[in-house]
Amino acid sequence: MVSRVRGAFNDVSGSADIADDLADSKAEVIIQTASVDTRSEGRDEHLRSADFFDVETYPEIRFVSSAIDEVDEGSYIVTGELTIRDMTKTVSVPLELIGVETDPYGELRAGLEGSRRIDRKDWGVTWNTKLDSGGVLVSDKITLEFELSLIKNLAEAAPTNSADTTEAEAPTEAPEPVTEATPAPEADTAAPKPEAPDSVTPTPVADETAPPAPNAPESAASVDAKTEPANTEFPPPPPVKPAETPAEKPAEKAPEARQSDSQSSGGGLGKLFGLR
Repeated sequence: MVSRVRGAFNDVSGSADIADDLADSKAEVIIQTASVDTRSEGRDEHLRSADFFDVETYPEIRFVSSAIDEVDEGSYIVTGELTIRDMTKTVSVPLELIGVETDPYGELRAGLEGSRRIDRKDWGVTWNTKLDSGGVLVSDKITLEFELSLIKNLAEAAPTNSADTTEAEAPTEAPEPVTEATPAPEADTAAPKPEAPDSVTPTPVADETAPPAPNAPESAASVDAKTEPANTEFPPPPPVKPAETPAEKPAEKAPEARQSDSQSSGGGLGKLFGLR
């Protein structure tokens, strides 16, 4: 080897997905081999030939990470698959975090640097020539130097409105069961209401309901009226008249009480419907 030659690839792209758990993070780097630049046109053309990168056949060098480990604060080991000339080998690259800053364009950037020494023959790059001194023109050991600038994608980091819309829909659904539940007590309070008008409307029912013992405990004539149903078909004797008068009194009281109940229940329904 005569001297150290430094060069670079000018067409490099890649991406990194940094997760909360660093073990779930991923990184990928793609290099266009035709962009090699050693500041010597003749040498660059030789490097693009089949002796080295063979850019016509293998236009890309690709590195895909399989693991990212933090070995110290700001120090990382990135392990992945390095593919050159369609030959893939596993390599580990140490990286150091230089810093994280917002650039003048408002973009958040993270700078990392690292290097790794490899044997080019492991990827099929074997061309060489001997020197008169007995040495070789090109060393088998190549040092890869990495200078990375990661830019945070703020569009992906921005929160979506999907959660906001679902939260906004949740309260609109919550009051619906409440409005549907309010008629339930109305149905319960209105349940006894139809029984009252059925018993109030027919007047003879009051005569049948008059005989209960609490309503006519005063005279035995009412008992005789029960035991002698045949007398009820003929003009009643004088004792029967007092039996009719007490029967009429509770009959008049019963419908008044039931009418007042029905009126009060109807007023309650009106209030409930008024609330609705």
